[in-house]
Amino acid sequence: MMQMKPLVSIISPTYNHEKYLADCIESVLSQSYPEWEMIILNDGSTDRTAEIAASYRDADSRIKLVNQENVGIFRLSETYNKGVAMARGEYLAILEGDDCWAPNKLEIQVKAMQNDPSAAVCWSMARCVNADKTVVYYTAPELDAPDAGNYNNDPAGSILNIFLYRNCIPALTILIKKEALIEVGGFKQLFNLPLVDLPTLYELAMVGRFIFVPETLGDWRNYASQVTKTYPAVMTEGFYKMAKAFLKGHPSAESLKVDVKELNRYYTRRMVIAYARSGRYKLIRKEYASARKDYVKAISGYGLAEPVWKLRAAVGWVFSLFHLDVEGLSRFLGKRSYTGH
Repeated sequence: MMQMKPLVSIISPTYNHEKYLADCIESVLSQSYPEWEMIILNDGSTDRTAEIAASYRDADSRIKLVNQENVGIFRLSETYNKGVAMARGEYLAILEGDDCWAPNKLEIQVKAMQNDPSAAVCWSMARCVNADKTVVYYTAPELDAPDAGNYNNDPAGSILNIFLYRNCIPALTILIKKEALIEVGGFKQLFNLPLVDLPTLYELAMVGRFIFVPETLGDWRNYASQVTKTYPAVMTEGFYKMAKAFLKGHPSAESLKVDVKELNRYYTRRMVIAYARSGRYKLIRKEYASARKDYVKAISGYGLAEPVWKLRAAVGWVFSLFHLDVEGLSRFLGKRSYTGH
């Protein structure tokens, strides 16, 4: 008798992704692994997102669509956990409406999880691309990173040596054993963060090992109006609070090797960078007054940390004052530009 392949439930929150949703869904339809269901959670989109999702739902019974009133990104865990409650799969995958997968993503990861039933999470590399995927900015994570030895979270909890500083795991590559997620109480959202992946991974890291697949299995889009570009300072502050709270709650964790003073210095530097970047993204969106406020915080706050970024913020402040094109300067200097993305 042939063994049944396990079902994967794909949780796909989406909001105003009419430009990208078809590409996202097509990447699921193109999977070489056929045993999946896709649960699209439309958070009150005001564009054609619901219409596009409905057309695919009507064409393929594996696709489910939930249209809800907008609750926003600061209640994102509610949306995700609504998807978990509907999910029938043994595994859960994350794919938000502006991202997409490589055709063999699920096949590779399900096989890896089946070969190691003790693992809680499987994840892989992904490309950061521009809106139309014509430019690849970088691929993450780095295979030769100094802390790459923690990618497999072996022993359990060791990947927190990375998470305390940054999230090395591209969200669209995550495959979670549903049983493990239920054990930690579902998707988490803490410290006013507009995301669920890192708070949830903190909890899952204590439950079981991770499997890192060193292959590029998807793309996530990088453009000026997305969440990470809208709230960089809020996110950095939330990451810092989460790191401090975890260390306070786990003072004797054997797998952690963290210098608290260095952690504090790290986040002081990151706050300067976050406010400078926030100013830039607001300048792109022509939110000039708000951009100036963020630039001032970068310039005047956090002591002498990151003087180069403080200088960049000063230049940005001038550009915001006179409504100048900072992206034109970036292109002239050969730097990355987000205009039009």
